[in-house]
Amino acid sequence: MSMILQPITARLLGAAVPFRSTVREFKGNKHWLIKWRELRRKKFVKIELPDYDLMRKEMHGHLTPSEVRAKFKKEGMAPTRPYNERPILIQTTETIFEPFLPPEGDGRLSTLSKEGAKQRFEEAGKKTRSMWHLRKLRRYDEEFDSGDFAGKAQDLYIDAHHKLAEGKLDELHDLVTESGFSDMVDGMENKTVRWKWHETLELPRIMHIRVAPVIDKTNLFAQITVRIHGRQSLGIYDRFGRLMYGSQNLVKNVLEYVVFEKHVSDPYGTWRIHSKIVPSWAPPRDPILRTFRKPELIAPSESYLEKEKKKQEIEDIKDDDDPKHASESTAASEGKLATA
Repeated sequence: MSMILQPITARLLGAAVPFRSTVREFKGNKHWLIKWRELRRKKFVKIELPDYDLMRKEMHGHLTPSEVRAKFKKEGMAPTRPYNERPILIQTTETIFEPFLPPEGDGRLSTLSKEGAKQRFEEAGKKTRSMWHLRKLRRYDEEFDSGDFAGKAQDLYIDAHHKLAEGKLDELHDLVTESGFSDMVDGMENKTVRWKWHETLELPRIMHIRVAPVIDKTNLFAQITVRIHGRQSLGIYDRFGRLMYGSQNLVKNVLEYVVFEKHVSDPYGTWRIHSKIVPSWAPPRDPILRTFRKPELIAPSESYLEKEKKKQEIEDIKDDDDPKHASESTAASEGKLATA
């Protein structure tokens, strides 16, 4: 009876052990042709599940720089740069488009005189360019009426000055542009304004119309210069109730060229006061009477007066002992006697 030895026992005893392969031999279920390998691979789809923890950190901004770098590198994206841009809203301009030049002597010349008729003739010749801009304005504002605008502009002018005198600055923003608001409010802190419109001397009329783009061709602004001539009274008082400028009891004839502006491209834009044109030939304004706090004068004490008196006595003694000073004094006295 042949005895079958185990492989390990046979090796220990020095017996020869036949070679056996360690690879398992079994019949696979894959086709032996290699061309079907690609089709077998396409039967399985790898789905990357979202990393909700990483998404939560990214939403709250808790990602470290290394995690952000790894994320961009994995997705093949370039790192973004932080842009701290602020939105800009342009509702007004800072300048006047081709400012109107008022003729010299306007408001003082009669239309029946030769100079007044010549002035009206020159104004009519300058309206050709304004009519071209008026047609451009009506492309965006079809309801604009140049005949009624001058009267509405004067009402807007009076209402804006009433708001300024009453201190209603929040409501003044609806009547004045941001550029004109700073000019009207400058230096009016702790001041009392007494302004009143008494009567209209001449009907207001349009003198100048301009429409121009700002930054972009589609961003248009319209500016209209209106001539307003009436009688007004103005008095400005400081915080102590003292009169600084003008007088509320003194009525003056005031001629002004007021520029009104509107953001034409904005469907909700309105006409507001933008600036005033002051001609070079206009008379200078009255100076402002500023008030100051009266200093409190304190009388010097007796000890201080005694010290100053002693200093003066010492200086007089030194001057008498100085020979140079004594010679100068004698020479001066001799000169006086000679002249006498």
